[in-house]
Amino acid sequence: MPKNSKVVKRELDDDVTESVKDLLSNEDSAEDAFKTSELIVDGQEEKDTEVEEGSEVEDERPAWNSKLQYILAQVGFSVGLGNVWRFPYLCQKNGGGAYLLPYLILLMVIGIPLFFLELSVGQRIRRGSIGVWNYISPKLGGIGFASCVVCYFVALYYNVIIGWSLFYFSQSFQQPLPWDQCPLVKNASHTFVEPECEQSSATTYYWYREALNISSSISESGGLNWKMTVCLLAAWIMVCLAMIKGIQSSGKIVYFSSLFPYVVLICFLIRAFLLNGSIDGIRHMFTPRLEIMLEPKVWREAATQVFFALGLGFGGVIAFSSYNKRDNNCHFDAVLVSFINFFTSVLATLVVFAVLGFKANVINEKCITQNSEMIIKFLKMGNISEDIIPHHINLSAVTTEDYHLVYDIIQKVKEEEFPALHLNPCQIEEELNKAVQGTGLAFIAFTEAMTHFPASPFWSVMFFLMLVNLGLGSMFGTIEGIVTPIVDTFKVRKEILTVICCLLAFCIGLIFVQRSGNYFVTMFDDYSATLPLLIVVILENIAVCFVYGIDKFMEDLKDMLGFAPSRYYYYMWKYISPLMLLSLLIASIVNMGLSPPGYNAWIENKASEEFLSYPAWGMAVCISLVVLAILPVPVVFIVRRFNLIDDSSGNLASVTYKRGRVLKEPVNLEGDDTSLIHGKTSTDVPSPNFGKNIYRKQSGSPTLDTAPNGRYGIGYLMADIMPDMPESDL
Repeated sequence: MPKNSKVVKRELDDDVTESVKDLLSNEDSAEDAFKTSELIVDGQEEKDTEVEEGSEVEDERPAWNSKLQYILAQVGFSVGLGNVWRFPYLCQKNGGGAYLLPYLILLMVIGIPLFFLELSVGQRIRRGSIGVWNYISPKLGGIGFASCVVCYFVALYYNVIIGWSLFYFSQSFQQPLPWDQCPLVKNASHTFVEPECEQSSATTYYWYREALNISSSISESGGLNWKMTVCLLAAWIMVCLAMIKGIQSSGKIVYFSSLFPYVVLICFLIRAFLLNGSIDGIRHMFTPRLEIMLEPKVWREAATQVFFALGLGFGGVIAFSSYNKRDNNCHFDAVLVSFINFFTSVLATLVVFAVLGFKANVINEKCITQNSEMIIKFLKMGNISEDIIPHHINLSAVTTEDYHLVYDIIQKVKEEEFPALHLNPCQIEEELNKAVQGTGLAFIAFTEAMTHFPASPFWSVMFFLMLVNLGLGSMFGTIEGIVTPIVDTFKVRKEILTVICCLLAFCIGLIFVQRSGNYFVTMFDDYSATLPLLIVVILENIAVCFVYGIDKFMEDLKDMLGFAPSRYYYYMWKYISPLMLLSLLIASIVNMGLSPPGYNAWIENKASEEFLSYPAWGMAVCISLVVLAILPVPVVFIVRRFNLIDDSSGNLASVTYKRGRVLKEPVNLEGDDTSLIHGKTSTDVPSPNFGKNIYRKQSGSPTLDTAPNGRYGIGYLMADIMPDMPESDL
């Protein structure tokens, strides 16, 4: 037993004597000492707390230097690559402005209440995700482990995006930028533009062919892309070195890392507004299409993005809030951080859609030029009469409005023959509706913007440096959420575990740097985190509201905050949020069953994307990702429900009662009952001076039992007077 955890064990079988007068005189002091002492299980928040496991003592829990630093840290954690890459991608994919309305609704109904819930439990219990859910209910401790598994899956492909950013960053020190124009191909007779690039665009070609060198399907691996393999290795080396040494945060770094992205995005927005056609993209963004809002997939992906944006289910929110003071107003923090995150996503989306509007305008002008030449050809051949063309329209230099007028006239006059003409309406809305699928949205849209900026290499360097920093900031928190619970549980060296974790992740991540790697990124993004996070958040909601008790939780919030939270959260947590989460889960499963998952493959010959379904093995991988992420929940429940693992040391059952402290001791459940009871040292409670009367251990004395939430019930153990002692002796 460590010297700092010495406990004086009182043998209740020993005879002790004391006069009635002395015993009664000490009764009040002993009872007061018992009442003022505490039993702390799996955690203690006060400064005089001392938790011991073996010979290791947990130091005082650190705290944030200021409220501003905490807010900026939460904003920095939530504002990451997802705001620049994922949110605009989903917004464009799901109909522009039609995506904003369900996202905002789900943010109010699910996001803020559940974000407030995670902040509250972390601040109240002052532990990480595994410790929090073990405290709520040990049988639901698998929720924390499931969060760790999801974190690892996300880290696998999230660092690949950092690798892509590093590649573009390294290619940005050129004038002109390498994705500025289509490459030229030379043969024996003449020089011509690369057909794949000519049919798409310079930035699209550079992304798919030069950067990814993508294959035509997920089944065609095509071997490793060595450029991206080196970039992925560099990304993991940076993460590994940073995690081994630890991250020393300071106010200046927090201010820079949190505010620098806003400076860059605002500068990009101002420049984007000066591009021709940007207003069309902005208008498309804020024009919701109600028919798309009725699709369950839109709501499912909006809910998933809420989890990604706020970090729900990952455990990072709980960890950050656990370093707060107990009386911190976490409700204000939840609302503030949620809306800062939302407006940051909107700001990034404004920039992306302004660029997409410009890009669509350029493509639309090419379309009008090509179709005007076709109309002139039809006029010369006599297929179309010149009398139907208005005299004020010059087809050699036609405007967008004039072309649409001519197109409508020809469509009405040549009603039956019109399909054979193969004329294109050239609507800019059609171009805006063609979402740039996959993770290439930010790389294609922003790279297109930077080719039109003055000093474009400088802007490119700044943008991709911002992406690298945002990604690394998120990766540090993600890896910490994986390493820390393992170190705490298995007592391994953090340095060795970090190297092994990063090395293993790099080896697994090689599947993402194949020529078909982008398709695997899409697969992991859709299935390794989407459904598992939804299930994890549902279980968190159930654990607090129906296991711990919503009424008890509301009382805890009132005691912690100093005021009673709005009843809005009571009804959200107990009724609305669980129902909506369950509905989204059911809709996601039904949608998966009705339409087999697939991906958008880049077809080189067509220079366009084509939707393909996953092969049988791909479906098996998708299902395995979901199952592996959720598996810890039932495993932990079964193990703790049926006591399949002997956890007699270092768990909640081995707690020694000592004033203001928790001392872990081995418990022998089959031994003498007195082994569960430990007396207080003389320095803790004034011991009564026993007289001559004899007290003995009660026969069949009760043993301690645990409450469903892991707490102990403590009662007084009364010693009976020996049967052979007459009452007169008292």
